[in-house]
Amino acid sequence: MSYTLEQADILIDLEQQLLYLPQHNKLYLISSGKNGIGEQENSGKTPRGWHRIAEKFGEHLPINTVFIARQPTGEIYSPSLAVQNPQRDWILSRILWLDGLELGFNQGQGCDSKQRYIYIHGTPDTEPMGIPVSHGCIRMRNQDVVEVFDLVQQGALVYLSETKIESFNPVQANLSSEKTFSI
Repeated sequence: MSYTLEQADILIDLEQQLLYLPQHNKLYLISSGKNGIGEQENSGKTPRGWHRIAEKFGEHLPINTVFIARQPTGEIYSPSLAVQNPQRDWILSRILWLDGLELGFNQGQGCDSKQRYIYIHGTPDTEPMGIPVSHGCIRMRNQDVVEVFDLVQQGALVYLSETKIESFNPVQANLSSEKTFSI
């Protein structure tokens, strides 16, 4: 099955490090994979192409809730918790688990986004946005990921583009907040 950008519920522009919700005219700064862009298993890269939101985790939980293996740990992220656990890749607040829709590209053996545990998720607000530093996931500010989580449904279509998406103009989009663009 093929899709058009007009069908996407979420557009992710990896070149500009932006996530856009066209139906809500909302734009957010993100951080993608520090190892670059690609679909290969164990690469730490952010996959491209068509996906859907397979599952959502964290509804009604407090902001900064800590997740391990999509389960809340009972912890709330804080700088002191970070000092106690310096090696953790913090997954906070909400998780939107991506499932690739393109067989042999981002779905199937060796390239499967869902089996690679590729998420859109919150990260500590002290982490930089607008530059690739994740382990392959799409990281967002916590308030922003909560808003996106509430605005999109499970099954929503997501398109991740390696190049600039020309179909939207970030200057014209209503920005969710000034802090969205702080680095």
